[in-house]
Amino acid sequence: MAWNDPQWGKDTNPRGRGDGGPPDLDELWRNFNQRLNDLFKRKGGGGGAGGGFGKGMPGFQLPGIGLIVGVILAVWLASGFYIVDAGQRGVVLRFGKYVETTQPGPRWHLPYPFETVEKVNIDQVRTVEVGYRNNVKSKVPSESLMLTDDENIIDLQFSVQYTLKDPEDYLFKNRNPDEAVMQAAETAMREIVGKSKMDFVLYEGRAEIAVRATKLMQDILDRYQTGINVSKLNMQNAQPPEQVQAAFDDAVKAGQDRERLKNEGQAYANDVIPKARGVASRLIEEAEGYKQRVVANAQGDAARFSQILVEYSKAPQVTRERLYQDAMQQVLSSTTKVMVDDKNGSNLLYLPLDKLMQLAQPGAPALPDAMAPSPPAATPPAAAPQENLFRSREAFRSREREERP
Repeated sequence: MAWNDPQWGKDTNPRGRGDGGPPDLDELWRNFNQRLNDLFKRKGGGGGAGGGFGKGMPGFQLPGIGLIVGVILAVWLASGFYIVDAGQRGVVLRFGKYVETTQPGPRWHLPYPFETVEKVNIDQVRTVEVGYRNNVKSKVPSESLMLTDDENIIDLQFSVQYTLKDPEDYLFKNRNPDEAVMQAAETAMREIVGKSKMDFVLYEGRAEIAVRATKLMQDILDRYQTGINVSKLNMQNAQPPEQVQAAFDDAVKAGQDRERLKNEGQAYANDVIPKARGVASRLIEEAEGYKQRVVANAQGDAARFSQILVEYSKAPQVTRERLYQDAMQQVLSSTTKVMVDDKNGSNLLYLPLDKLMQLAQPGAPALPDAMAPSPPAATPPAAAPQENLFRSREAFRSREREERP
């Protein structure tokens, strides 16, 4: 139809209204019912024209109704088949009452409304968070703030992972499992922290606290028959409250400095004390050796004196002379000059033994003028030097000693 058609916009249907308005809804509804009745008449094997839904019903055959009922019954019975996946358990309920627990695999139960099945995943690891939600920065102060044994407040966040060990208890004796686990975890942690010192909770005792809290939480859940098995407790964060964090950091630094100084002092002590002990041991050993040497020398001198005493009692004069010679040899062996006093001629003889020994060696330099003998002023008689030399030798060799009292 062209846009410039004078009949455009008007209703051309002979049954419709000729004024160009909207179609009649009652007429459309009557046409729809008419076509639907005609359809059922053809399926039902005949019937009067203009009949409604009930006029075509007597035309149905009984074998067709039985087939439909059989199909519906088969579909209803087939709805009782179900499959339990690995890691799951099927809990069968008959009119809401527990009947049995089925293992993984294909199973069948009486269809609804007689029996229903609740599938419970016992291998799934579930997690609850205490003290925070989704992120440690999203804190929940009512759960995280705890009081220690030394009356200090700490901010503690942790998470609990758990699985199911008894599907029946989990379904029928536990209304809200996550809430039960959270309350049990918070109760156990508050009890453990309340019996511990602040430094123990924050530093060296975190692993031990997690183990103790896990055991206590499991005991609480088993007491309430929740069917839950706690697998792990993770300590996310443990620190003082934010209001006193700066002061606590200063205290921690002071404690670290104290430990550092203690370690340095201990290291210095470990270095000095072994050396001092070594020196002390060496001195003790030297003193012990000196004592043994002195005692041995004294014992030897005593034994030698006893032997000399025996010989002295036999020949006193010879023994005295021998002792004198031994003493003089011991004394004069360490000197280079000897002075001999002649009692008869009142002459003091000086013997420079070191110079004489040097002259005795071949190629030795001559004596200096000061030490060289001066020439005689006058020629003495020949007998006088010989007599003096003989007298000196005799005085040196046979010097008389005074008797000892």
